[in-house]
Amino acid sequence: MIESNETVAQAMQRQAAKSATFLKQDRLFAGITFGFAALVLLTLFGILVSLVVQAWPAFNEFGLSFFYSTTWSPTDDNFGAGIAIWGTVITSLIALLVGVPISFGIAMFLTESCPVWLRRPLGTAIELLAGVPSIIYGFWGLFIFAPIVQDYIQPWMISWLGDPFFAGPPLGLGIFTAGLVLALMVIPFIASVMRDVFETVPSVLKESAYGIGCTRWEVVKNIVLPYTRVGVIGGIMLGLGRALGETMAVTFVIGNANRFSMNLFAPGNSIASTLANEFAEADPTMHIPALFGLGLILFIITFVVLSISEWLIKQGEKKAGGK
Repeated sequence: MIESNETVAQAMQRQAAKSATFLKQDRLFAGITFGFAALVLLTLFGILVSLVVQAWPAFNEFGLSFFYSTTWSPTDDNFGAGIAIWGTVITSLIALLVGVPISFGIAMFLTESCPVWLRRPLGTAIELLAGVPSIIYGFWGLFIFAPIVQDYIQPWMISWLGDPFFAGPPLGLGIFTAGLVLALMVIPFIASVMRDVFETVPSVLKESAYGIGCTRWEVVKNIVLPYTRVGVIGGIMLGLGRALGETMAVTFVIGNANRFSMNLFAPGNSIASTLANEFAEADPTMHIPALFGLGLILFIITFVVLSISEWLIKQGEKKAGGK
């Protein structure tokens, strides 16, 4: 009996030692993973702080007018971000207005209508567009696409739409062309996300809808889109984030003109293109702080967009849970 009790005690001690070891390993693993997550947050915070510190001289000099002034004159040390903000927002909106419907059509075709033998190669080809370097899009937009826009698209839009947003002359380069190039760049991202979330819809739901006589469009509108609204919003916001921060492709085709115009065919500037064009030769007194101010504004715009997308996704999840 004594030996049996000792054996039980030893077994309990060994089990307690193993449990303590496992607990230490779990705590170490939790600490390491927390460190990785904290590193990302610290990096983000460090970027924000550095942008604020570097941009503070410009904010202190120009005040709130820096955010809406349309004057950008390095020779006079007078800077305002209005032109760059306008160009960034408008080109991104054009990209979404053009890219989202096309991406939706691509995703619908791949998941609903595309023959099985064509589905994989076509989907792979679309995803490969996401891997094309942005400078290649810029070269293509400058030498191939801009002349097509100048000769065929802009004259038609000028004659049919006209002032104030589509006025002549047709230059080819400008805000409108930059938006179209951005649309081509964001389509692979949005279409890929939409296709993946559309494929998560249970087949039984769609087959039941077809069984009661619904058309394909009615199935998409009443079954697929409500079921996947959260993923669709996420894909659109992913494309918007790509469009807001795109640099080289926009720099090639936007015209790089620091003047404000409601005409979308006129040359303009974006935050990213301004940084790419001027940072290397900027004067450290006020020009560089102004460029850091542009970077901080782009950071804030991106943060606001992501916050709105997160709110929309949570609202969609609440509605889905309520149903």
